[in-house]
Amino acid sequence: MKLIRFGEPGREKPGVEQDSGQRVDLSDAIVDYTPEFFASGGLERVKALVAGDTKFPTVAAGVRLGPPVARPHKFIAIGLNYRKHAEELGLPIPSEPVVFTKLTSCIMGPNDDVIVPRGSTKLDYEAELAFVMKDKVRYLASEKEALAHVAGFTICNDVSERNFQLERGGQWVKGKSCDTFGPLGPFLITTDALAEYGELEISLKVNGEVRQSSNTDDMIFAIPYLVHYLSQFFTLEPGDVITTGTPSGVAAGMKPPKFLKAGDKVEVTFAKLGTQTQTVREG
Repeated sequence: MKLIRFGEPGREKPGVEQDSGQRVDLSDAIVDYTPEFFASGGLERVKALVAGDTKFPTVAAGVRLGPPVARPHKFIAIGLNYRKHAEELGLPIPSEPVVFTKLTSCIMGPNDDVIVPRGSTKLDYEAELAFVMKDKVRYLASEKEALAHVAGFTICNDVSERNFQLERGGQWVKGKSCDTFGPLGPFLITTDALAEYGELEISLKVNGEVRQSSNTDDMIFAIPYLVHYLSQFFTLEPGDVITTGTPSGVAAGMKPPKFLKAGDKVEVTFAKLGTQTQTVREG
């Protein structure tokens, strides 16, 4: 099952994308895909609605897609989680996950514009597999039960300003949380519909040039491990978004670096998860 949210920014409605590609509007039956939705068994309700006889309105072609989840409580990110990415930056393979946060105010739809923040000199891209929590989890006993608490998977472009992130002191949040730095979507596919999440082909293009070409099998720490690991430090809540790191090919790792500029078009594609496209523009 593929959950979508569509409509104007801040006024998105919930829906689903069917296997045929047709999108239907569930807003008469579901308020939104909020943390409360996931916490109260919302996925099961949507599955029952979709499987039933009720006919729901279709979503017109060309309608804007928003992020597939409403404002989560937390937006957590994992750094250096692909072997070849750590190697291209000349960094050691982490012995434990590198964890940081992106502020939820940076989340936007999959095809919205990326805005160059004031003072930016090193704007970068990062194609990432993200997942969304379904349940409240704290001190999970083992990795084996982790996926049972995950609602589904989506694409994230972890847009980053490397100067802010690495050269302005402090932690990474400054270079990771500027407005529009968290495109999510186009949909959230539920875990039962994506058994191959650990072996997904990844592609990112800038103006048609392939910059990242990899597979999620290059991950250092797999998703079940991450759920278990993170739960040892803080509570994971329904609707929380965790983005799992990027493969090699980022602009900062190129010689010379090829950072993004206004007018560039970024396309991120994951097998089974679709494509998101952003145009970079001045604010």
